[in-house]
Formats: sequence, structure tokens, C-alpha cells
Amino acid sequence: MQSRRKLRFRLVVSFALFGFGLSALFAFAALNIRTRVEDQLVTATLVDEVDNLNRQVHEHPDQQPKFGIVEAWTWSDRTIYKAPLDWQRLPNGVHDVSEKGPDGRLRHYKLAVEHKDGIYSFLRYDVSRDELGKQQLLFSVIGAVFLFGLLSLAIGLWLSRKVLKPVSQLAQRLREFRKVGKAEPLAAEFADDEVGELAQALDDYAARLTAMVERDREFNSDVSHELRTPLAVIASTTELLQGSPDLTPKLAERLKRIERASRQATELIEALLLLSRAERRGPTRGETTDVAKVAADVIESQRPQIRDKPVAVHLDQREPVSVNAPASVLAVALTNLIGNAIKYTLDGEVRVEVGANGIEVIDTGPGIKPEDAERLFQRGVRGEGAGGSGAGLGLAIVRRLCDLYGWQVSMRPRTDTNGAVASITFG
Repeated sequence: MQSRRKLRFRLVVSFALFGFGLSALFAFAALNIRTRVEDQLVTATLVDEVDNLNRQVHEHPDQQPKFGIVEAWTWSDRTIYKAPLDWQRLPNGVHDVSEKGPDGRLRHYKLAVEHKDGIYSFLRYDVSRDELGKQQLLFSVIGAVFLFGLLSLAIGLWLSRKVLKPVSQLAQRLREFRKVGKAEPLAAEFADDEVGELAQALDDYAARLTAMVERDREFNSDVSHELRTPLAVIASTTELLQGSPDLTPKLAERLKRIERASRQATELIEALLLLSRAERRGPTRGETTDVAKVAADVIESQRPQIRDKPVAVHLDQREPVSVNAPASVLAVALTNLIGNAIKYTLDGEVRVEVGANGIEVIDTGPGIKPEDAERLFQRGVRGEGAGGSGAGLGLAIVRRLCDLYGWQVSMRPRTDTNGAVASITFG
């Protein structure tokens, strides 16, 4: 995975590395050119000097040759044995030799040798001083490289701060929009450059989002009105019919199912509209809801799903617990969890346990795979055995509602027997 770095950090490092690399390349080139030119000059000088020495000895054998920058020795064929043994074996030309100097330290010399007209001529040039100069030059160049590298780093910091300042200001303006709750034009605050172009694009994007949110808000308001009205008519009509004196038990049971379905639809609509508004403005609090009471109502509304199945549903309230949320939100969440448990349990029991920190729905159904526990809360994912019913949206809505109020919802397989455990932990 690629490491994430701030743009300013990348700019500073790139500028510093560029300055350091360019300085190092210049230093290497300078040292290399100096070495080559110096070697060529020393070699050419020694060749000219040894030729001059040989000529002086040949023309004036009785005079001492004169040189200022080198040490010179001459021997004839008859006296060559006086020359150092190592020198006698050297052919004509310039050679590198290392010998002890007058101070007893090993020194590096350039030795020019020429054997011509029976005369052996030797010129020795001490290059140790030049090597010391090279070393001093090397240290100076290295120091200059690091100095220019630090200078490049400082310039990079200054440039990055100056170049990225408009970007930071743009980000700060965007963060301020979160506090005020609405978007304001950005492009007018920035220059007509790349950052200004980005601000203009953000303004256009914000305008499209605002228009879409307004359309969504109007749609939710219309849907709320249009759906609540027929549901209220169904609820009132059902209540009137239940008061009829000639109502048969079978018809009364069907009316109760209609009443429960109408109430569930009303709660679901309220929860969805609340979720739509709260995700824009924050959750609505202030209403205290008894968890056990809502769970009991949900269990009663889901009993018709049992039909002829040998399934028992129990409510176990270990401790009283209340939550700071609308009853419709908790009812929608529990309806999905308890309804799924009853739906998939063919034999056994569904136990709803209310504790101090949350509520658990434990069933003896086919269970779930551990790797599928988290996937079931994703939109469009249905558990095994769901068949073709539903669109896999129920648990996804439960997750959104729980996230809105800071609750933790999860599912896991039972370890003691077949079945699953769905739990909501209240924050």
C-alpha cells in the first residue's frame, strides 16, 4: 500500500532532493575536471622538464642543470649504478612512485625517466601537496553540497508554504461550512488561478448538491403527507370496525393484523423520515423510550408469523433500561431483528433478553456463517434461506438508525447450538 504524504511534504522533499542532487553532480564534475586537468598539466610539465634536463647535460656536461619545481638527477651509462635500483628498471616516461621523504613519511611522487644519447635523466615531482589540496577541495565541495542542500530545503519550505497557502485557506473555508450548516460561494475569495478554478468547481458541485437535497426534502415532505393520510384512514376505520357488536372472532383477528400492519407502516415511515432529516441535521433526542415495552409490542405484532410452527417466543427483562430516542426508531430496529429470528426459526424458541447495556435476540434457527455476520448489514445482502422475499434492506436500515444514535448492532452465530444472536448495545 502506498504511503500517504501531505502535498507540502512532497514538494519540500522534491525541491531539497533536486537541489542536493544538482549540487552533488556539480561537485563531482568539478573534482573530476580538476583531477584530469592537473594530471595532464603535471605530465606535460615533467616530460618537458626531463627533455630539457637531458639536453642540458648532453650539451653542457660540466654544468649543473637548473630547475625550480622538481628534483633532478643524471647518470651516464657508466655511472647508472648510482641511481636507485627501482629507478634503473623503469622505461622512458612518467611513473608514479611512493618513497619516504626527508621527514620520514611516505610521499607520492611523479617520476619522469628518459634514456637518450647514453645519459639517464630523472625528474621527481612531489604531488603530495597537490593531493592535500585535492582533499581540502573535496571537503570544501562536500560542505558546499550540504550547504546548498540546506538552502534548497529552506527555499522549499518557504515556497511550499506560499504555494499551498491558498489550498489551506480553501480547506479551512470548507471546514467552516460544516459549522454553519450551509455552503457559501468560494470562488470570489480566491485569485483567478488553479486554486480559484478549483473553488469555482466546488461552488458548482455545491450548487448541484444543494438542489438535490432540496428536491429530496420536498419529496420526503410530500411522501410523509401522502402516506400518513391513508394510513390514518386505515387505522381509524379498523378501530371503528373493531367496535362493531356483530364482529366474529375470525374477522376480529384479521382486523387486529390490519391494525398491527398499519402501526408498523406508520412507525417505519416516521423512522425513515426521521433518519432522512437527522442525517442532515443530527439525531432528534429528548424522548425517553422503555426498551422492554417496545420489545413486548414488537413480539406481539410478529406472533402471526409463527402460524403453525412449533416456535415459542419469550421476553426476558433482566434489568429495566430506557433509551433517549423516539419509540418508532427502536420499534423499526427490533421489528427487523425479531421478525427475522421468527421467520428463519422453524423449530425451537426465540428469546429476547433486555439487559442494562442493550438487548439480544437469540434464536434456534439455521444460524449464520461467521464471515457473513457483517455482510448482512450491507444494502442488498440477504441471508441464506431468505429465498426471493425482500430486497435485503431491513438490516441496512437498522444499521443506519443505530449509527445515528450511537448504538452498536451486530450478529453472530451461537456457539452452544444452532442459531444466531442479534444484539443492540446502547451507547
